[in-house]
Amino acid sequence: MWHITTKHTLARWARTRPGVAAVRLEQWTPDQDRRADVAVRMGDGTKLALEAQRMLMTDDGWRARHRDYARAGIVDVWFWRPRVHFPHVVLDAGLPVWFYTPSKGLAWTAFGRPHTRPYRWWEAENLSVFGLHHPPCALDELERVSVPLGELGLDSGGAVLPEPLQNQLHDSQREAREEAANWLESKARYARQVREAKQRAAREPKLSPPPPAPAGGLRCTVCKRPLAAELARAGPHILC
Repeated sequence: MWHITTKHTLARWARTRPGVAAVRLEQWTPDQDRRADVAVRMGDGTKLALEAQRMLMTDDGWRARHRDYARAGIVDVWFWRPRVHFPHVVLDAGLPVWFYTPSKGLAWTAFGRPHTRPYRWWEAENLSVFGLHHPPCALDELERVSVPLGELGLDSGGAVLPEPLQNQLHDSQREAREEAANWLESKARYARQVREAKQRAAREPKLSPPPPAPAGGLRCTVCKRPLAAELARAGPHILC
């Protein structure tokens, strides 16, 4: 019952989303390898497969279906039955996970909590992971977020979070990006100061070599200049 209810609900929802050109239930892929619960064609020609998955899948089983859809040029979007353990390979593939509760009309997903900041974290290629991020990474601690299905958008990449939740993500990530920018600016400023100091040193006149010491004379052990006999026991000049 969950599967039947959910796929018909997803079809009705998809028909109301802007940019959707066509929606069909139980549609086979062109090569007849897979049958989507709900097939969606966007106005720009993008094809989506909305899958209502009620049972646990193995990693290999999910990979095979995901690979077949990708080969057919179809973006697969997965809605899982609550309390079903989804394969975390979904997150490893960079896809979000969506759950749907028909009795409440609620879809929920998970944000990845900010990653622990390692040494020189500000130089990481992807700074978004140091704030709340969606989809989460495979080993993240997760933060559950629910939203009425009718508030979700749909585009060529799949289901789209409503604007308030997108703003929450952006605000969290902006704080990390601004802090990283401050670190990078500090590093650049230090490098600039070192470079300027070296340039100033290069422009300054060179120190003249120490005068030759008389035959048998003493030299300072530090600056190598002539040393008075009174300082012979000490070794260097007083100020050296």
